[in-house]
Amino acid sequence: MDVHALADFEALAREALSPEAWGYYAGGAWDEVTLRENEAAFRRRFLRPRVLVDVSRVDTATTILGERISLPVGVAPVALQGLAHPEGEVVPARVAGRTGLPYVLSTFSSRSLETVAAVGRGLRWFQLYVQQDRRIAEQLVRRAAEAGYRAIVLTVDLPRPGIRERERRHPLTETGGLGNVPHTEGAQFIDVIGGLMDASLDWDDLAWLRSLSDLPLVLKGILGGEDARLAVEHGASAVIVSNHGGRQLDRVPATIDVLEEVVAAVDGRAEVYLDGGVRRGTDVVMALALGARAVFLGRPFLYALAAAGEAGVTRAVELLREEVEAAMALLGCPTVAAVTRDRVR
Repeated sequence: MDVHALADFEALAREALSPEAWGYYAGGAWDEVTLRENEAAFRRRFLRPRVLVDVSRVDTATTILGERISLPVGVAPVALQGLAHPEGEVVPARVAGRTGLPYVLSTFSSRSLETVAAVGRGLRWFQLYVQQDRRIAEQLVRRAAEAGYRAIVLTVDLPRPGIRERERRHPLTETGGLGNVPHTEGAQFIDVIGGLMDASLDWDDLAWLRSLSDLPLVLKGILGGEDARLAVEHGASAVIVSNHGGRQLDRVPATIDVLEEVVAAVDGRAEVYLDGGVRRGTDVVMALALGARAVFLGRPFLYALAAAGEAGVTRAVELLREEVEAAMALLGCPTVAAVTRDRVR
């Protein structure tokens, strides 16, 4: 496959997808400032290597919530992957399981959580949106626990959708169906989401959510120290520093720019992950150096899926693995634990 960087998949995916699907996947909110900043912020930082370190063996493995993964990289939840490939979420879940990466399934997945769980081994978490009918959330959490998912990832930054002009210009009305929640085709999908979300959800509701299962709770959508501290106080086992890929409130900071603030606020009481803007192995090690336990990628794996199916997703993982290993070796870091704050300026 003549693909040598994750960015190469983007143009291929745009050719393969309908204008409606492309607008949904690629677009951000308002002027898309945050969408661009997520990547640009990484380019403003520089790595600081140390030399004459034995890097004849580099171990990229780490753990998240006590479970081993082969690379400090996971597959972030993205809705409606059936628009990118006939098998939808089954393909990246299968590749993630085979290669030792964690996979997070969206509430609004094209395939059911049971179908994805049946693809075989692998660490899988379930991403949850709490809807106005909270019985749906209760059922989803219990289904996820029964199907072997190992954590609930609550997205906390979508009380309503952001203003997404690309989606308004190319309305997505035919989704191909949803695997986990009832849905009637014909209405614009972003409006459907807006009509479902429970905008009254608050910190006190986390006790109710944690009572539904013994699964650890991860909060996705944290962008500051105040909310990070509250997350820990309300029982979160981990937080994901995320601005929803620049799709919610525009002109919020790039995730890498607030990572250290969140890490300091958590102060070791929970794990911290990051998503948004990661496109290179060097981005991964920068995030690790600034305190992230692991990073999650959404669009790059999605574009690989749309461009070349299972072979594309497999190639994306291979590229990231090669780049992370090379970056660690050239930094003088034989293990993930050796990627410390002094390696970035």
